Amino acid sequence: MPDVAEFESKVKGLLKAELKKRNMTYAHLVEKLAEKGHREDEHNLRNKIARGKFTAAFFVLCLSAIGCQTLRLEDS
Repeated sequence: MPDVAEFESKVKGLLKAELKKRNMTYAHLVEKLAEKGHREDEHNLRNKIARGKFTAAFFVLCLSAIGCQTLRLEDS
């Protein structure tokens, strides 16, 4: 059975990859989240993503804020 830390690392990587695909910085993500009504400090956002410890709801909110409509979980 995979360790929870493996999944935390995976979702962190997925979110960072989606930001990179769109050439977006954490500052851009903070702006996009604010447009969705979610206030987040850039420093706290950086730390949250670096730890990989965030809720599924926050993960989906971030993806929605940056315009991600599909997500590939595994490379085939």
